[in-house]
Amino acid sequence: MEKVRVHKWSLDACVGHAKLLPKFQNQLIPSTKTLYNLLWKDELPLTLFELPEVLSRRQRGKPRISKHLNGKSIDERPEEVNDRNTFGHWESDTVLGKKRKGEKAAFTIVERLTGNYLAIQIDEKTTNGVAAAVAQLKVEYGDKFSQVFKTITTDNGSEFADFATFEALGTKIYFAHPYSSWERPINERTNRILRKFIPKGKSMNGFTPEDILSFADEINATPTKRLGYHTPEELFEAELDRIYSAN
Repeated sequence: MEKVRVHKWSLDACVGHAKLLPKFQNQLIPSTKTLYNLLWKDELPLTLFELPEVLSRRQRGKPRISKHLNGKSIDERPEEVNDRNTFGHWESDTVLGKKRKGEKAAFTIVERLTGNYLAIQIDEKTTNGVAAAVAQLKVEYGDKFSQVFKTITTDNGSEFADFATFEALGTKIYFAHPYSSWERPINERTNRILRKFIPKGKSMNGFTPEDILSFADEINATPTKRLGYHTPEELFEAELDRIYSAN
């Protein structure tokens, strides 16, 4: 129960991770479906509100609406990125607390192969805020930046109006179509997980930059079904090791 309440794991993550541990016998581990059935019957010491993904409903994307793109369209993105079989391709966006002037936000970016998620608090949801976040990443990864961030596909919001200029760092930048969040599915899905820590409408001004980083750390330490119940953190660190050892 601690993994769900404190670390915000899903029941499926708990089941999958348990199967990787030698201390549990697989035949004694209940299936994900069984646990969710027990939850709905109120036979688990958890409430539905501690697992908000159970209550969420999949929403279809809105129709595309013509709007000027901030740079190269996602339509120009190489097939290698679409296949999600190679490392270094990212999706990004911003997450806002309350919609008001002076409200802090988070610049979020997730690697498509490993699912590793970075969240950096910015002073405002503006081009300057986004630029400050990218500057932090450049300091973090130095001359390996373009190897870690080969491409970034981002939202077409006004805060990304100058984002194409970061191609000067050696990274190819692509923009999703307006009102087409489903074109950045991993980022959208992971941002919803971040909302477990920062509910929509709750001011982000009450959180420190360290808080935002720690929420991303929690997400990266969560086993994921798509990754064979390994964690994004494990796979990302392995990819970084390859980059740094090759040089």
